Amino acid sequence: MQDIIKACRSYRRFDESDRIDRKLLTAWVDAARLVASSGNAQPLRYAIVSDERACERVFSCCAWAKALPDWPGPVPGERPSAYVVVCRDNDRTLADTFTAWDEGIAAQTIMLQAVEAGFGGCIIASFKKRSMAEALGVDADRFQPDLVLALGKPVEDVRIVDLPAGGATEYWRDEAGVHYVPKRALSSVLL
Repeated sequence: MQDIIKACRSYRRFDESDRIDRKLLTAWVDAARLVASSGNAQPLRYAIVSDERACERVFSCCAWAKALPDWPGPVPGERPSAYVVVCRDNDRTLADTFTAWDEGIAAQTIMLQAVEAGFGGCIIASFKKRSMAEALGVDADRFQPDLVLALGKPVEDVRIVDLPAGGATEYWRDEAGVHYVPKRALSSVLL
């Protein structure tokens, strides 16, 4: 499991021609629906997007890398080949339900399955919610898109490195496009 967790990085460039079968995406959502839910409210709904044209519409709603402000996102050919959009069913959300926790658990469950199947992805929370609902063809007042899981066959090298001396946690890319993600040492997170 540790190897899968280490390989489960935020990938932002993919082999767009390597499509993910809708049945596989559906199986990942099927597993995510079984995970813990605050108060067992089960307020999450999932939009699976695998059609090329629908993927283009979803892509146009997303922002890609806050720490890389000069990078507009993946170019054609390196864009995700599928998405799972996690939506909150506002008719099922209880005032005391911690939906964001449910979303995180479900998203990580899907991402780990993607890595296990040879794919990867990026969990995106920065996107135009109303535009996303329109792209999905769902009622934005009832089904509020909260997370976008961009999925595909990664074509970038993402490496975990130790936190630099100054303690900066921002990720970066070198001249060769290698993506570095600094992580705190185990000794610094244990209390």
